[in-house]
Amino acid sequence: MVASEKFWNNVAEKYAKSPVRDMEAYEATLDRVRAHISSDANVLEVGCGTGTTALNLAGDVGRLTASDISSKMIEIAEEKRNAAGADNVSFIRATLDNHDFERASYDTVLAFNFLHLAPDMTAAISEIHRLVKPGGLFISKTVCLKEWKPFASVMLHLLPLMRLVGKAPDIVRKLNAEELDGAITAAGFEIIERDYLPKKARNRFIVARKPV
Repeated sequence: MVASEKFWNNVAEKYAKSPVRDMEAYEATLDRVRAHISSDANVLEVGCGTGTTALNLAGDVGRLTASDISSKMIEIAEEKRNAAGADNVSFIRATLDNHDFERASYDTVLAFNFLHLAPDMTAAISEIHRLVKPGGLFISKTVCLKEWKPFASVMLHLLPLMRLVGKAPDIVRKLNAEELDGAITAAGFEIIERDYLPKKARNRFIVARKPV
């Protein structure tokens, strides 16, 4: 965990300055999320980075708590929140295995570009399940590297070198849709919506409900 935090702290400023790679897909993702949340919803985002998504959704929810492993990312996110005047958003440095979040208290938990980077994906999804209210939602978008054809094999072989030179985090999980869907349902969620956003990049978008 220390190694992961150090990596994300080191890249935080560059990350914050980088434009969204596919704005059309990003806006489509936000719209899909908005279709499932209400104006009084209590929402948690894990792996929030520098807070862009949390702040974009601030006007669509009642309360949004956004967390990240990187203290530097959170520092930047707080600066952005203050500039935006988003009083219903709070940023906190926390991880799913070290937090003070109240169990079964969130209408929706969001995790974008997070699960394939989690140290223990199974444990992460199980903890998210505990945090979501009965009948609540877990909405995620996850990179499925095994489906990145024809670039997958090249990318997977380059990862060790990229880690060595500080260009990739220490954990990058190689997933396909079947493995990801299976992990989410195994934790006790029911998948009610699934797609790829964008389809060409094979980033898996999933809306899953915790049974009442």
